[in-house]
Amino acid sequence: MNNTEKNITIADVADALGVSKTTVSRAISGKGRIGKETRERVLAYIDEHDYMPNVIAKGLAQSKTYNLCVVMPGDYEVVDWNFFQTCLFGIQEMAQTEGYDILLTMSRINDISSLERVIVNRKVDGVILMRTFLEDEQVEFLTKKKIPFVTTGSSPYEGVIQIDHNHRSACKELTSIMLMKNMKRIALVGEDEGYVVTQSRLRGFRDAYVQMGIPLDEKLLFLNPENRIRIDKTVDEILQKNVDCILCMDDAVTGRVLKVLREKHINVPKDVRVASFYDSTMLEDNVPSITSLYFNAKELGMVACRTLMNLIEGKEVEQRTLLPYNVVLKESTK
Repeated sequence: MNNTEKNITIADVADALGVSKTTVSRAISGKGRIGKETRERVLAYIDEHDYMPNVIAKGLAQSKTYNLCVVMPGDYEVVDWNFFQTCLFGIQEMAQTEGYDILLTMSRINDISSLERVIVNRKVDGVILMRTFLEDEQVEFLTKKKIPFVTTGSSPYEGVIQIDHNHRSACKELTSIMLMKNMKRIALVGEDEGYVVTQSRLRGFRDAYVQMGIPLDEKLLFLNPENRIRIDKTVDEILQKNVDCILCMDDAVTGRVLKVLREKHINVPKDVRVASFYDSTMLEDNVPSITSLYFNAKELGMVACRTLMNLIEGKEVEQRTLLPYNVVLKESTK
């Protein structure tokens, strides 16, 4: 049987070329000292003979599983799926460049049992948390277990490696634009204040008022809506307050607000302007088009995954990476 008819090993490659197994390993991994000519000869041979490193054997040799755990929030809504799916695409695309596979699990505010099981059973080399909380059991558990992990979002915990979009700056900029367009009475409709991203967006909103020297009416802040019925009542209350603009924390809230306005035959932007702190495909077909903030979810996933792999390799990484954004002005705030 020739080499093209069986699964060849590192030992087979080493014997055929008259070099050591260590030299072959270094040529494949790109690590360690090895001459350029030797490396090219090894790579040419394994390419010719369709050699694929055995990931399990490679993992055992390096005490690795070559699996990464991605933790989805168990309380996400259907409208959130587009963001998480796009972010996951970025994670997967980056992970496969280094031969890693993705293990997906879910975690809730008071239930991280799935994550605990994955870690206790040593199924992964590192973890990406896709949602962060002000009081975060996930972070506390992973820190205690000394497992490499990063977050796709900011965290108040010291020492956590965070990859996030600059929500505070983005929300400040969009709010400032609305204020400069003479929309002084802006109602802010938000989500759960227990989410770190909610706090970041709220700070940006407040920053804009401070910078512009305009007093903020706290009675126009509507946070922590419990359900869709509560959103309906919130919109009723907002309309009674004679506001210039309804600024929504994300696309899900924006979608509900727009639905209520349509049912009440309230014209946007003639009767009231509407904008969102997050853009998604959910809003792209709306008439009128919605002013919003654009964040690249795929880039977020790719950077988070690359950072985690570097962390696993023992490389130095930035504690906090803030990715850019775009303010997209459209018809809803004309």
